[in-house]
Amino acid sequence: MKTTYHGENLIQLTRLTAFNCYFVREKNGLTLIDTGLPGSANGILAAAKQENLPITRIVLTHAHGDHVGSLDQLSQALPSAEVAFTARTARFLSGDLTLTADEPQAKLRGDFALRQTKPTRLLALGDRIGSLEVIAAPGHTPDHIAFWDTRDGTLIAGDAFQTKAGLAVAGVMRWLFPFPALATWHLPTALETAYRLRHLNPARLAVGHGQVLENPAELMDRAIAEAEQHLANGRHHQKIAHG
Repeated sequence: MKTTYHGENLIQLTRLTAFNCYFVREKNGLTLIDTGLPGSANGILAAAKQENLPITRIVLTHAHGDHVGSLDQLSQALPSAEVAFTARTARFLSGDLTLTADEPQAKLRGDFALRQTKPTRLLALGDRIGSLEVIAAPGHTPDHIAFWDTRDGTLIAGDAFQTKAGLAVAGVMRWLFPFPALATWHLPTALETAYRLRHLNPARLAVGHGQVLENPAELMDRAIAEAEQHLANGRHHQKIAHG
């Protein structure tokens, strides 16, 4: 598990060069954002030990297997840790993959994993968990959320963007690392999310796949323009609106 530090509060944990989860430093310990692929628990626990800080919270961006793979093992190893994710993610983790009436009725894609762990806290949009604010970020999956560090403007965006093989909005293909695009549920919704996240004007962008970007505004704008062109070329026909 490779460890990379960004600013005072963000620690990137990377496995197999392309799969990230993150620690966010808080006064009382570490918040773990996502739990990585199956088999990542020991590496995550070792990284926390290296920081000499306890993992006090485990939070999830969405229910794909490369983000929740080690959830059960970590929750068992850390019985006092708060486990927090949305009710929508909880439904997916329980095996209920039905779409709600207000969601685009597009085919779900990617590996939705079954997990036994139940949340000790259900997150809602706008909630604060430590220094992090919960931000709606659907598109890659219906349940996807992002986390905004209110102290320094870091945006932990999960798979709403990827930076591996070049910054892209979820659903726009990067042939050198195609997996996030292949696992994206609904590109028009992902583009609406990209507008919303860009509007936050993050100082730092951290994603599930690829490097962390400092001052990412210009690159985000380029990625959004590319996604707009992707839709304008007729590959998708749903109308989108700036959010």
